[in-house]
Amino acid sequence: MSVQVITSPGGERLVVVPETDYIDLIRRAEDAADTEAVRRFRAALAAGDEELLPAEFVDRLLSGDNPLRVWREYRGLTVKALAEEAGVAASYLSQIETGKRAGTVETLG
Repeated sequence: MSVQVITSPGGERLVVVPETDYIDLIRRAEDAADTEAVRRFRAALAAGDEELLPAEFVDRLLSGDNPLRVWREYRGLTVKALAEEAGVAASYLSQIETGKRAGTVETLG
């Protein structure tokens, strides 16, 4: 890599590198960031703070299906069972899933 150092009129030192070297540096930095993100995810997965979701459910989320319904079905819960766990009426939970009600922060938290 050929490097040229120049000093601006304000005294700031600037480094000039060929464009191909610059592009390579950017690619390497992005690769390092991706590698670190994967490392953090794997650590969180091993600690139980993250989980993998089958493609079928990811596709449903990406297509706009109600996230509450997708996650409930992924976990194998009925509306009634989840409502009991959450301490809300099954009809209220159903209305959230169908978009008739938004649900409160307390309910969704």
